[in-house]
Amino acid sequence: MYKYIHQQAAAGRWQKFSLMEQMANVGSEVERAISWKEKGNIEYSKMAIDRGLELLDLTIDDLKNKTHLSELLRLRELFVDYFYYDNVFSSEDTFWRKYFYPFNYAARASLR
Repeated sequence: MYKYIHQQAAAGRWQKFSLMEQMANVGSEVERAISWKEKGNIEYSKMAIDRGLELLDLTIDDLKNKTHLSELLRLRELFVDYFYYDNVFSSEDTFWRKYFYPFNYAARASLR
């Protein structure tokens, strides 16, 4: 059985967040992964990648996001290709930062 890194989130807390908040959190882990890679700390980068993928999977599994399922699954495909495999889609760090920035902005705006 899989042991979740984010145990509270997996236990139901994640579903309480809006899609924007969920994606902002995934984006935070992606940003950490990129930042650690730039600093040369591959171990910490890989840990952030694993956390980000887990949060993305929890987002995909959240039933309220079913209308966005095709985009989320495509995002997962790109994520896994870039961070774990051969980057056949030619993604770059700047793509990931630009993709997730609006989610961070929207999540913060909704908290005001």
